[in-house]
Amino acid sequence: MLKNTKTAYGWVSILLHWVMALALFGMFGLGLYMVELTYYDAWYKGSLDLHKSIGILLLGLLLIRTLWRCININPNSADEHASKLEVSSAHLVHLGLYLLMFTLMISGYLISTADGRGISVFEAFTIPAIPFSIDNQEDIAGLIHEILAWALIIVAGVHAFAAIKHHFINKNKTLVRMLKVQKS
Repeated sequence: MLKNTKTAYGWVSILLHWVMALALFGMFGLGLYMVELTYYDAWYKGSLDLHKSIGILLLGLLLIRTLWRCININPNSADEHASKLEVSSAHLVHLGLYLLMFTLMISGYLISTADGRGISVFEAFTIPAIPFSIDNQEDIAGLIHEILAWALIIVAGVHAFAAIKHHFINKNKTLVRMLKVQKS
């Protein structure tokens, strides 16, 4: 089952979810490592190039994921006993995650292109810079990028905690639906 049904996620949604989750947590760790490096560290440029390249690929994957979500059915809540507050909160957290991911990636792009140069993606292709910049663009976008990265990790943690709560306390299939394809 590739596509979602009214009650279950398909393989495409599950794969996009977990690939992005793992990559984003990895990027967060790489980002924490990178900020401790100095210009003279052996892996300074390599870690920066890797972070930028993966970031651009993640932006492309996020666009695909958003499109997939728009053209697919969104499965109903696995917990028919969920309160309106829980349903609304889940919707807001998902929306928040998407907004955080988009703005985080755009701020990374603005940091990387502040000097007018494009971003080389694994030396396979280059994403061009926008033809203008603002004063202190790199510093402003950098601060925004850092704040958004921490916010994304915190909101993703809340998201994971809620899924675990639904699994162990509510005893519903919320978490299981995102781990494997369920028969509808």
